[in-house]
Amino acid sequence: MSTMKIQKKIALVAHDKRKDDLIKWIEKHKDILKEHQLFATGTTGVKIENATGLKVKRYKSGPIGGDQQIGAAIVDEGLDVLVFFWDPLTSQAHDPDVKALLRVATLWNAVLACNKSTADFIIRSPLLNEAYKKDLSHVLDYTADRQVI
Repeated sequence: MSTMKIQKKIALVAHDKRKDDLIKWIEKHKDILKEHQLFATGTTGVKIENATGLKVKRYKSGPIGGDQQIGAAIVDEGLDVLVFFWDPLTSQAHDPDVKALLRVATLWNAVLACNKSTADFIIRSPLLNEAYKKDLSHVLDYTADRQVI
């Protein structure tokens, strides 16, 4: 078991054609989001800060490693929620990174929204403002017999 604190660590990510949609969604839910720690990939983070004034910790841009950084933060339990407005109809140069990010988020039982409807349900959930015990019993520990660096 892993426990998410009351203040969630929320990653906000969007492909280029979905950035405006994400910004509109954030503006609509700004009063809720300002109570949590926000993270984003580089370009998306700059746009969020400029449009909303919210403080965002920025990783690298997605295509140059930001998606992988967010995935690593999920594995290290440094992020609780991933809101990823991805563009499923446009090929991305970093599609393998996107697939890996979604796989890691699913494996590590992160709260995951890939569209506005799911993001709306998450942001309005009473669980967003409670400590929450996340079950990780399905994640096999392949390092049990090795020293973790």
